[in-house]
Amino acid sequence: MLLRRRWKLVIFALVLAPLMYWLLSPLADARFRIVDDQAKLAAKQAFLSARAQASARQGAPAPGRRPNIVLILADDLGKTDISMYGSRLIRTPNIDSIGQNGATFSEGYITSPICAPSRAGLLTGRYQQRFGFELIVHERYPRNRLEYLVFKHVLARRGDWKVADEMVAPEFDQVLKQGLPPSEITVAELLKASGYSTAIMGKWHLGANSSSIPIHRGFDYHYGFYGAQTLYARTDHPEIVNQHGDDFSDKFMWSRHGENCVLRRNDEPVDEELYLTTKIAHESSQWILQHKNDPFFLYIPFSAPHAPLQATRKYFDRFAHISDPHKRVYLAMIAALDDAVGEVLTTLRDANLEQNTLVIFLSDNGGATYTHATDNAPLRGGKFTNFEGGINIPFMVQWKGQLPAGRRYAQPVSSLDIFPTLAAAAAAELPTDRTYDGVNLLPLLSGNAGQQPPALHSALYWRSLYTKAIRRGRYKLIRDDLAGRTVLFDVESDKSELNNLAAQSPDVVSSLLRELSSWEAGLQNPLWPRVMDYHHRDRDGVYYFPL
Repeated sequence: MLLRRRWKLVIFALVLAPLMYWLLSPLADARFRIVDDQAKLAAKQAFLSARAQASARQGAPAPGRRPNIVLILADDLGKTDISMYGSRLIRTPNIDSIGQNGATFSEGYITSPICAPSRAGLLTGRYQQRFGFELIVHERYPRNRLEYLVFKHVLARRGDWKVADEMVAPEFDQVLKQGLPPSEITVAELLKASGYSTAIMGKWHLGANSSSIPIHRGFDYHYGFYGAQTLYARTDHPEIVNQHGDDFSDKFMWSRHGENCVLRRNDEPVDEELYLTTKIAHESSQWILQHKNDPFFLYIPFSAPHAPLQATRKYFDRFAHISDPHKRVYLAMIAALDDAVGEVLTTLRDANLEQNTLVIFLSDNGGATYTHATDNAPLRGGKFTNFEGGINIPFMVQWKGQLPAGRRYAQPVSSLDIFPTLAAAAAAELPTDRTYDGVNLLPLLSGNAGQQPPALHSALYWRSLYTKAIRRGRYKLIRDDLAGRTVLFDVESDKSELNNLAAQSPDVVSSLLRELSSWEAGLQNPLWPRVMDYHHRDRDGVYYFPL
C-alpha cells in the first residue's frame, strides 16, 4: 500500500505537477510592453505650446473669420443604410440635408473596418498603423493557458467567432495602457491650441487610461462613455424595445456594464434616463448655445446604430411594416439618429451659426452584417472586412455660404482628409515632425464645377495584422495572409466586387502587392495582440479578421 502511494506521488510529480505548472503559467509577453516615444511627445508638447502662444498673441478672431466645426460620426452605419445613398427602407432627411446643402462623396473611405482603429486614424490624420493602434483595445486577456483553453474550446465555440490560435497576452499593467499614444496629436488638441473651445459627446473607444481619455486629449468637455458600446436605456424601461441576437458577441453587448460602459461627464459617472442617442443630441445642442460666441469644435461620435439593438417605441412603431425584428429595431435606431442629427442642425440654424459652421458627417465603418439587421447591399461584405461594405462609408460635408450645395464627388477620399481640412479651415499649420496621410479637401469642395479637381490620393491602404488592402485608381486588391487568398477587383465597374481579376491580371496584382509592401515598411508593429479571429464566410471561401 505504501509503495503504491509513493508511485502515485511520483506520477504526480513527473506528470501532473508539470502539466499544472504549464496550464497555470501566465501568458504575458514582454513584446507588448508599451513604451511612450519621449522624443515625439516632447516635439508634440513644444508644437502645441508654440501654437497656443501664437494664438494668444493674435487675440480672438473676428466673428466669422474662422468657422465653427461640427464633426458627426455614426457607429456601424452602412453606406446604404441611409436614403442619400439609396436605402429604400428608410428616409433620413436630416442626414441627407448635409450632402444636399454641401457635398456628398460616393467614394468615401475609413481607414479600418472596425471602430477603434478607424477612430484613431480619423482624429490624428495619420494611418493608425504608424503608431501601433492597429487592433481594437481590449479590457481582458486570458491570464494563463488553462483560462485560454477553456475560453477557446468551451466558452467561445459559437458561430464565426474563434479564439486566436496564438497564445500571447500583454502583462497586466500593459493592458491598462492600451489606447491612443500620448505622443499623437488629436485634431482637438490642434484646434484647442488654435483658440477653439472643444467638446466631445458620445463614444470614445480610444483608451480609458488617464493619458487617453478625452479631457486629456484636447477636449474641454466630454459627455459619453469610453468603451466599445453601452446600453441606450434601461432594458426594463416600458418605452424601450430590446432585440437580442444569436451571435456570439451579442450576449457581451447586453451583459457588459463595466467601467468603460458607464456614462460620464468629464470623467465623473452619471445616471441617465433619456434614450442615449437623444441625450447626446440634447447635450450637443446645449453646448453649442453655451459657446455660440466662440470658435468651437464639437465632435459627436454617436453610438447608434451599433449593437445592442435598442429602440424607443416611438421609433419602433414607425416600422410596423418590417417583419424582421432585427431590421425593425435597427431602422428605428437610425430614425432616432437622423432626428438627433436634425436637432443639432436646427440648433445651428436657430442660433444663426449655420453660415459659419463646417459640418461633416460620416460613419466609422460599414454596417455590422453579423447582427442580421443589415447587409450593405449592393456592396459586398461589411464590418470586419476590407470589402467595400466594410470600408466604403457615407461621407458628407456642408459649409453654407462657403461651399457650393448639391455637389457629388466620385474621387476616392478618406477620413484621413478630415484632419488637414479642419486645420486649413482653422488656419492652423500642421506639425512637421510626423507624416500626415490626408489631404485638405477645401480646394476640391470650393472649386468651380468646370475646373480640373486637385489631385487627391494616389492610393489608399488598409492593414489589420494579416488582412490588407490597397486601392489605386480603379483597382482594389485584398490580401488575406491567414486564408492564403489574394483577390483583385475593378471597383469602378464592379462596385459589388463580384469578379475576381487576380488570375487574369497578374501584373496588376504584383504591382499592387509591391506598393502595399512598401507602405507597410513605414508602419509600426501593433502595440497589443489580437484575442479572436472573425470568420467572414463569402461566396468564394472564408476571409478572416483579427480582433
